[in-house]
Amino acid sequence: MKILLTGAAGFIGSAVAARLLARGDEVVGLDNLNDYYAVSLKESRLAQLTPHANFRFVKMDLADRTGMADLFQAGQFDRVIHLAAQAGVRYSLQNPLAYIDSNVVGFANVLEGCRHNQVAHLVYASSSSVYGGNTKMPFSEHDAVDHPASLYAATKKANELMAHTYSHLYALPTTGLRFFTVYGPWGRPDMAPILFTQAILEGRPIDVFNHGQMQRDFTYIDDIVEGVLRTVDRIATPDATYDSARPDPATSHAPYRIFNIGNSSPVPLMDFIGCLEKALGKTAHKRLLPMQPGDVSATFASTQALNDWVGFAPGTPLQDGINRFVAWYRDYYRV
Repeated sequence: MKILLTGAAGFIGSAVAARLLARGDEVVGLDNLNDYYAVSLKESRLAQLTPHANFRFVKMDLADRTGMADLFQAGQFDRVIHLAAQAGVRYSLQNPLAYIDSNVVGFANVLEGCRHNQVAHLVYASSSSVYGGNTKMPFSEHDAVDHPASLYAATKKANELMAHTYSHLYALPTTGLRFFTVYGPWGRPDMAPILFTQAILEGRPIDVFNHGQMQRDFTYIDDIVEGVLRTVDRIATPDATYDSARPDPATSHAPYRIFNIGNSSPVPLMDFIGCLEKALGKTAHKRLLPMQPGDVSATFASTQALNDWVGFAPGTPLQDGINRFVAWYRDYYRV
């Protein structure tokens, strides 16, 4: 297939691109290479992809309406995997408009491109953040998600609503994937694994929010990639059992689906730190701090719907994933 992959220089995007190329797909990778974090890391990820004959990189901003329209028209893609976004919960407190430009305006341009160019299936990244203030565990796609705790979460919820509109009005098959705390080699330097690892190795204290009383459903990158590829290959269809009198947020009368991709095994933050300490052979100095605005105390994915749909659910043990991450970190950063 010929696939447009946005966010190709990102953590998840570059890993998905590598798997698509390995199985023989043609990939056009789009990224704006912004400086939210070190561009050098994004360039290093791209360097793993650009030698491949079936990969072409396009540097472009999602909010470039004309550029995006031209790209879609020229490309005539079979599938679109939309992973580009302005990421980060805490950053959205200081720079809210960056999230509107990328996550709302940019996503509208992707939807328009799919609509006008007969794209057979759009798969896009949502986030566990959409569960916001929900406390019922595990988080289920069948529950309402109407109380986001950050603008980042609100833009991801908006993406799901926008996708449904296009599925309903234009019969565009769309699948939204709610990722849960992704970690692993080539990860983002603004996330806990790299922040903690760097500090521990340098003997600096790590910031532990909510006094350590946090749980996260840490999901290894290879499991995320497998879930993305499997959902790309199974085009969203209308739910024959959908009842508009009892609407299910995860399905529709339109070709629209929502799935969690998480390890379905929430880990206390202190246990996660313990796994890092074991892999690094060093003890962390912990600075216990209050909960951050926009944060939530726990995430826990139900993956039954994903398993029913594509026969897969993540399951990489945390210590195994952490060991692979630390091995990559030491190699990449020459530590």
